[in-house]
Amino acid sequence: MASPLELLFDLTFVVAVAQLVVELAHGIEGGHGLEEIGPFLMVFFAIWWAWMNFTWFASAYDTNDVPYRLLTMLQMGGVLVLAAGVPGAFAEQDFRAITVGYLIMRIGLVAQWLRAGFEHPASRATAWRYAAGVSLVQIGWLARLALPADLGVALFVVLAALDLAVPVWAERTGATFWHPHHISERYGLFTIILLGESVLAATAGVQDALGEAGVSGDLVLVSAASLVTLFALWWLYFLEPAGEGLADKRSRSYLWGYGHYFVFASLAALGAGLEVAVAEAGHHLDVAPVALGYAVAIPVGVFLVLLWAVHAVLVSRSQIRPVVILPTAGLVLLVPLLAAAVGVTVVVVIVAALCVFVVTVTLADRARQPIGAQ
Repeated sequence: MASPLELLFDLTFVVAVAQLVVELAHGIEGGHGLEEIGPFLMVFFAIWWAWMNFTWFASAYDTNDVPYRLLTMLQMGGVLVLAAGVPGAFAEQDFRAITVGYLIMRIGLVAQWLRAGFEHPASRATAWRYAAGVSLVQIGWLARLALPADLGVALFVVLAALDLAVPVWAERTGATFWHPHHISERYGLFTIILLGESVLAATAGVQDALGEAGVSGDLVLVSAASLVTLFALWWLYFLEPAGEGLADKRSRSYLWGYGHYFVFASLAALGAGLEVAVAEAGHHLDVAPVALGYAVAIPVGVFLVLLWAVHAVLVSRSQIRPVVILPTAGLVLLVPLLAAAVGVTVVVVIVAALCVFVVTVTLADRARQPIGAQ
């Protein structure tokens, strides 16, 4: 089970993701949502990868003693510094604060790996390879700040790929003994955090709308549809716990774990989309309705497809059927084309109805299966 320290650690990510969602929502409301996709994906990678590194390390080496707790607190401080730098990354492409926050987190993580190597000789080579790999890539992130700005995106892609390669390289000398059910639980908890950010973002949209024009039918309808959408996505995610699959196919944990980047990013982006949709229902925004519709539909469509994909690598027969979820995702991505004619509120309602359809069909199919096959 997740420890109280892990739950406290996650609270810092609530702050970081909230900042990210706010900035993306402001970009969409300003009519330049496409321009914000790059900064959004880059900042979210930093948030996600920091959470990933802590989570998988804690699953294998959580001693919960004083040094471990103090190093965890250091990493929490790094997350808060990163969160403070989110507005600058969006407004001015200034990644200095985010890089400094990342550095603070890496110092704590490297210290943890070095300690694991000293105290657990059987996995010393792996632990020290982790420490070396993380340190070298971090030097690259710091060097990126001094290089020309027009190389920023290309360097980010290279450094992100190197970060992702560190675990693969480090564990060639021996795999760390992480706990599959604990990992599954931790991913589920982060999913709930991201869904909670969507609830918060939609609530912020309602507050703004009420301040502008008061209660309206569209506001009530889009708010209800937003809640239904979030609830349906929550239901789908937890229909198929991944613990057993991770235990049976540990070699596929990279595909499952790394694939969650897009699952998690889509949920974060959905929060921004719902906030903007609610704001549009309360007071008209000077943004094309189709663009506002896609701010909701694209995250939902990506979530549906990737949710099926990450589970498909672990189980031979997923509860979430591709024959249902893939066509539904396609329909979700077509619905915003109706926005100019029917309005953004109707688009959000239809998207919610399609999510409910997937849940209903999946539950009905599951009920028809023999008990042992579920």
